[in-house]
Amino acid sequence: MESLIQKEDLKIWIPSVFILVLATYFVLKYPAYTLIDNADLIIHEGGHGVFRIFGSFIYTAGGTLMQIILPSLIVWYFLKNRYRTGIQFSLLWLGQNFLNISIYASDARAQKLPLLGGHNVYHDWHWMLSRLDMLEYDHVIGYIFLSIGILIFALSVFLPLIIKD
Repeated sequence: MESLIQKEDLKIWIPSVFILVLATYFVLKYPAYTLIDNADLIIHEGGHGVFRIFGSFIYTAGGTLMQIILPSLIVWYFLKNRYRTGIQFSLLWLGQNFLNISIYASDARAQKLPLLGGHNVYHDWHWMLSRLDMLEYDHVIGYIFLSIGILIFALSVFLPLIIKD
């Protein structure tokens, strides 16, 4: 007699279990700095260099842009190659980057986060939101990034419902 749930059906959910645990950890630790934030910081700073040629606004946004672009490119690569587990873990990293970005954006007015370069550098989000006359909305923007991150976590966990092998 065939069971209602096949072993193969359960096997596709194993990555989701790990991702659920990690995503829950990131959300529960929020806004604390986690180990993966060190990698995000390197990518963020590299983004400023990559986008330097596009003028001061895009240069300033470049750190955040790179935190979104790099994991998105990895998601795209795995999507193109139909490797669901790779997509799931890349989405987890993308979602975690959105949490990281939300902390930085929310800090635009307070400027309490320590920055590389100390007092010799400016706060990206304070600078950008000031120029856009949106500084007073820093917490709203932060919550939007946080919400996007959580939605990406959910997508990553439930991806086996969308992409079958």
